[in-house]
Amino acid sequence: MAFRKRNVAIGRTTHSPGADSPDSTQNESLLSSPGTRPSPIDGRLTTSTGTASLDSITGHAGLPVGHAFLIEENGTTDYGGVLLKYFAAEGLSQRHKVLVVGLGEQWGRELPGIVTAEADDATKKIAKDRDPDKMKIAWRYESLGEFGASGRAPDRASPSNPAITENQPSVFCHTFDLTKRFNLPQENPITYIQLSSALAMSPFAPVLMMLSQSLSNSSSDIIHRLVIPAMLSPGLYPPHSTNPSHVLQFVHSLRSILRMHPNRLVVMLSIPLELHPRSSSLTRWLEHLCDGVLTLLPFPHDVSVAASSGAATQKEEKPQGLVKVLKVPIQTERGMGGMFGGEGGEDLAFTVSRKKFAIRAFSLPPVEGDEEGQRGGGEGGGLTGKEMEF
Repeated sequence: MAFRKRNVAIGRTTHSPGADSPDSTQNESLLSSPGTRPSPIDGRLTTSTGTASLDSITGHAGLPVGHAFLIEENGTTDYGGVLLKYFAAEGLSQRHKVLVVGLGEQWGRELPGIVTAEADDATKKIAKDRDPDKMKIAWRYESLGEFGASGRAPDRASPSNPAITENQPSVFCHTFDLTKRFNLPQENPITYIQLSSALAMSPFAPVLMMLSQSLSNSSSDIIHRLVIPAMLSPGLYPPHSTNPSHVLQFVHSLRSILRMHPNRLVVMLSIPLELHPRSSSLTRWLEHLCDGVLTLLPFPHDVSVAASSGAATQKEEKPQGLVKVLKVPIQTERGMGGMFGGEGGEDLAFTVSRKKFAIRAFSLPPVEGDEEGQRGGGEGGGLTGKEMEF
């Protein structure tokens, strides 16, 4: 009869309390870096996309580091470019290394500015005062009705100073204002990578070279964010860049670098479906090689269509289009897709107002001619928020 402690796993080596393995020390240093936190699904390192509502639908309450996220967009609009600017601004506010492909310094000057905590509280107070019919409920349930509340960081207050100090707790996702401009730091500016126009070489060769140099020359605890706006757009890319041999080789090499640095690099790119539809083999390969894929479907630019688009109340912003989540990082590869998008698998829509970009649940308006449904109830049965106080 073997006498062995039943609470000790077989084959597990014991370490002295004072000795720490190099892997555990590295993981602790990565988790302590600003702008990162473990995923609630499997504990892997995640960072924010800069948009809280987008973080809530990625499946990990953020974007897992070491993966690529593709944003597709129909039509001739550039709503996907707004998400990429949020992504870059969040990286700068967290002191991450930001690299932008194919664009110049003018793009960096248009990044949205950070909203201070005082301005955010004032905005919420004004919105609350403008909605007198809001039903009053218990204070502990007041935030449960907001879309994506479960995937947000516990502390969403944005610091007035973008730089993170030792005395100030780290913020996972900041709040940005499209009407303001980001104060670019002097010590860690954006690195702009220009494409090669030589026909003898791939136009993406400088991107891979500068990315590898930046990863090798920087510290192991610095997160790198690679931003590729409007990929394969003829206004930014040379004509031979659409050659599948160049594009697929670049994406394959980029995927290899992501796997070599799973805790240091994250990529977000966009592609216009008007030029490269999903029916083309090139776009299908890009969707297959990227870890996450999101499609923006803007509504037609028609006043009548925009007025009849879904919104919960008349005071809410009208959505500009629908959102389809085709792939989420890690979970799709493991066959854990289930319900993409919102909590419960509901349809999603995006709204771009004068100040912010938000993704929320989409619902159809009342049927035309249903006057009772449009008014919110009958003549004698409708109750206002003031009459429903608890």
